[in-house]
This record gives sequence, structure tokens and C-alpha cells, in this order.
Amino acid sequence: MRESSPGVAVVIPARYGASRLPGKPLAQIDGRPMIWYVWENARKSRCATHVLVATDDARIADAVRGFGGEARMTSPGCTSGTDRVAEAARGLSEEIIINLQGDEPMMDPSVIDAVAGPLLTDPVVSMGTAAIVQEDPEEFLSSSVVKVVVDDRGDALYFSRAPIPHWRDAGSGNYRKHLGIYGYRKDFLLRLSGLPPSSLEKAECLEQLRVLQSGGKIRVVDVTFDSVGVDTPEDLRVVERKICARKKR
Repeated sequence: MRESSPGVAVVIPARYGASRLPGKPLAQIDGRPMIWYVWENARKSRCATHVLVATDDARIADAVRGFGGEARMTSPGCTSGTDRVAEAARGLSEEIIINLQGDEPMMDPSVIDAVAGPLLTDPVVSMGTAAIVQEDPEEFLSSSVVKVVVDDRGDALYFSRAPIPHWRDAGSGNYRKHLGIYGYRKDFLLRLSGLPPSSLEKAECLEQLRVLQSGGKIRVVDVTFDSVGVDTPEDLRVVERKICARKKR
């Protein structure tokens, strides 16, 4: 990993008690726990100066330390991944924090660098995320795929599980699929974690809407690498097939 100032820490929140896939970070993918793939991708980031896993469970911490990673225990009372990342970030010297979710084993390292980029170069940016331009009409209609629309500067106007934008005349067209990764300036992250959930956040079950509803800005960076998050056993099987196929190439 290459050093950069003011320092970029990739914090991977990993919770054991996922309702649809308990013990998800330790689920096996081709002989390794899923959390290893997330950690390994983070380590390959060019801008990251520090990588650690923030968890509420000793089994996850033991697994991470077993393959040579750093794990920090966080409160079981954290209600979201953002809260868990914020708790871990309080003890870090780095001023830029990347929240790489522990169920994203296929997130390309270049996406981490892309999200960190505006935070490293533009002092106006306090928070960033990534999206990929897609045309798949089935994904566009799926409520499990989060879409984002942006303004001319690339700042998010809205995130939704609904198909946005609505192509009234054309019927369909390009859209931005949101990827599950965030970057923050540390002071912004700590303020964010102290805000109560917003009404839009509750309606869509999208935590990033708390930022927009409170008047904050989120810079959206377009990337070319898609990712597949793991929420269910079927997602896990899809990811394992993709990872195994990638290894054979």
C-alpha cells in the first residue's frame, strides 16, 4: 500500500447476526471466509494506508487475526455499519475513512481509490460513493438494486430502490446503479453518526438518505467495475461462482 496524506483508512464493518445469512462474514467462498476477500481487496488499494475490520463478534475478530488482518471490537449496540465504522474511526489517525462493507467480496480495489479520489483532491467534498452506469432493464426495476441520480457536479440528488430516472417517453434508458462503498472525512462521519434516522431513510431503508435530507452532499464517482453484495445464500452461491471463474482466467 502506498502512503498518502492525510491518510486513508479502509474500515470494514462486519456483523455476525445477519438475519438472512447468520455468520455471513465467515461464510466460505472457495475455502476462505468472505471477510478475507473483502480485506484482501482493500489491501490492494493504492491509496489505503490502513485496513481494519470493525466487528462486534470475537469469532470474526479471531478469523481476521488468523489470516494476518487487524480487527477492532466495537459495541454490539451499533445499529448500522456507519455507526460501527464511526466507532472504530475515533481511534484512528487517518482523516479519510472508507467504509467498505463486509459483504462486498467482489469490490475491485480501483473502486476504493476512485471513492477516495475527490476526498484527497477537493476540500469541498465531505462524503463520496460510487456508481456504475447500467442499461439492464431487469435490474432497473428491482427494488434490491439501489439507483442514484446526480447533478452536473456529480453530487447525488437522490437514491432510491425505485427506478429513477423515469424515462417517460423512451420507456427505458441508462441509469446509475449505486455500489455499497462510502468515503468520508472523519469529522463529517462522526457528525453523521450522531444524527437520528431520517424519514426518507426509514421509508427506503437507505441510510445515505440521512445525509441528503439533512442538507449534506455526497459526491458520486462513476466506475467501470460492478460488484455483487451478499445478502442471501443464493447471493453467496452467485459470488462463489464468479470468484472461481475469475481465478481460472
